[in-house]
Amino acid sequence: MNQVLDLANKELTFIPGVGVTRAEILKKELKIFNQEQMLYYFPYKYIDRTKFYKIGELSSNLPYIQVVGRFQSFQIVGEGRKKRLSANFTDGTGILELVWFKGLKFIVEKYRAGVDYIVFGKPLMYGDRFSIAHPDIDPVRDQAMPSAGLQPFYNTTEKMKSHYLNSKAIQNIQLNLISNIHEIIPETLPDEIVKRYRLMQLHDALIQVHQPTDAQILKQARYRLTFEELFYLQLRILQYAQDRDKKFKGYPFEKIGDYFNTFYHQNLPFELTVAQKRVLKEIRNDMARPRQMNRLLQGDVGSGKTLVALMSMLMAADNGFQACIMAPTEILAKQHYVTITVLLQNMDIRVALLTGSTKRKDRVALHEGLISGEIQFLIGTHALIEDTVQFKNLGLVVIDEQHRFGVEQRSKMWRKNAMPPHVLVMTATPIPRTLAMTLYGDLNVSVIDELPPGRIPVQTVHRYDNQRAKLYGFIREQVKAGRQIYIVYPLISESEKLDYKNLEEGFKQIKEIFSDITSCMVHGKMKSAEKEANMQAFISGNARILVATTVIEVGVDVPNASVMVIESAERFGLSQLHQLRGRVGRGADQSYCILVTSYKISEESRKRIDILTSSNDGFEIAEADLKLRGPGDMEGTQQSGIPFDLKIANLGRDGQILEYVRSIAKSILEIDPDLTKPEHVILKQQLRRLFLKKINWGVIS
Repeated sequence: MNQVLDLANKELTFIPGVGVTRAEILKKELKIFNQEQMLYYFPYKYIDRTKFYKIGELSSNLPYIQVVGRFQSFQIVGEGRKKRLSANFTDGTGILELVWFKGLKFIVEKYRAGVDYIVFGKPLMYGDRFSIAHPDIDPVRDQAMPSAGLQPFYNTTEKMKSHYLNSKAIQNIQLNLISNIHEIIPETLPDEIVKRYRLMQLHDALIQVHQPTDAQILKQARYRLTFEELFYLQLRILQYAQDRDKKFKGYPFEKIGDYFNTFYHQNLPFELTVAQKRVLKEIRNDMARPRQMNRLLQGDVGSGKTLVALMSMLMAADNGFQACIMAPTEILAKQHYVTITVLLQNMDIRVALLTGSTKRKDRVALHEGLISGEIQFLIGTHALIEDTVQFKNLGLVVIDEQHRFGVEQRSKMWRKNAMPPHVLVMTATPIPRTLAMTLYGDLNVSVIDELPPGRIPVQTVHRYDNQRAKLYGFIREQVKAGRQIYIVYPLISESEKLDYKNLEEGFKQIKEIFSDITSCMVHGKMKSAEKEANMQAFISGNARILVATTVIEVGVDVPNASVMVIESAERFGLSQLHQLRGRVGRGADQSYCILVTSYKISEESRKRIDILTSSNDGFEIAEADLKLRGPGDMEGTQQSGIPFDLKIANLGRDGQILEYVRSIAKSILEIDPDLTKPEHVILKQQLRRLFLKKINWGVIS
């Protein structure tokens, strides 16, 4: 039997050192169910353990150190939950304190005085001496001291650590697993690819990644595994796109007619930017073909995506088809409805709005109008996907901020027609090129990369908590000048109660300080009617200050709002901060985004704030965010429909490899679209194995 498939069928408990309890923890915490999955659980970093230090030469800027010495004494310090074990360890040049908070009895019994040990860990200065918490300790054998080489480090969770399944324990499990593999692990790539691109054999790469001989060989092993992972991902994505193109016909919109031309010549509020014209041309070319369009439209907040979407809808109307826009929130749906109704004034086009709060009697008339075709454009929330909503002939679906809709929800739009409508997916979240190629690799991508003329870039500044008096003075000046202010508080689910308390206390404080100015508050736990009333008070200008959570992140358009204050800015991600900043700067006046933090913030938070204060470019910020955080579960990736469980590749770091393997996958599919050639059978088998359990959502935008 194939060795890898065999590993896939072997229980974790057959690995020495993994009992029933550990196997259960690995299943629950890491979703590792068999030996193959264990082997593919890769280290996230390596520490060079060839260098040894003397305790007397330690300094606080060393990340990890190892020393050789002996234990002098052990003592229990503190009581109850603060109880810890402290040991003095010396090499004759100084004393290093070793500290443990768990497993105290086990430690005392394990290590003896008078025996030489190698101690490894991260030193921190406490008082006048260095200390290492929970160090790695190995006895020095009788033979010459080993050159320990590169030590792999594995990600673990708190629950794993509490069951003594730390990085070192995972390393030992991997070594035991590898020592049990007595055959060569067969290749998962064709020989031709391995030879042509000078890749390390799979068997060697899997062993070297867990047990590196040296840094150069480790680099080759990681490259081989990254190449393969990204290659199969791109091969799958390109196959999705290819299959969809074959299977799904679309309505050809062959003409540009009166609706489009009238709007363009009479109703267009301002000259289109070069980017908007380019994107409209791409959409026009797509929809003219008898194939379904699947296009992603990326553009920063305020770049004019809604106008492009409306003009695409007018193309549908010119060809006798209906169109709809699906927005993630009622506020945004209503805003689109108002914007589009105003833009289409004096034109003979009927537009309707459907949300969760549309009254039953209004729905009856609306459903009739859709089925008869009298309603040409429908704008709404997820209410659009209800089975009762039927169209006469839906030709174009525009999905705004698509990551807020599950794939399954979006797929329901397809069942409303004999042939699938064209799909335009819009997002104001700039997606780095590498991530777009993975998340939306099966979609054609259009980018609006310039703002409409007359927009003044938002000025972003960083202020500390103790500068509030100055900040409040600035807010008062802006309100006097007729402007409006957003003040946003974080709402992070794990500390939700505390966050709501902060929000409410913040609102109370604002009301006291600005008692002569009308302010209101909006958050997700409010009743819909109250939230709507407060939002309207701000939109109409009756309220000058809006205190809110990130519910205002998407879609609130108040051109008169010129200041965005973000409290505890260090708790937000870069992309989210950029989205919030995009709520201001929508009018002709200079706008400001003020990031408020405490003095004590982490190095990473400081980097995020520096990036934001120095750049207004959403794509630049998204690239920086990807490099800082990694793709992780960037918003929406779990619903993207693309298998996105990267084990070794990092999209922030491996962009060049991604583009390289995509071109290789493309060239293979061009000569052998169904992978039927003998040399490509292995590709077909591996694809089936890797993606067998995944639902084929790739045919849905």
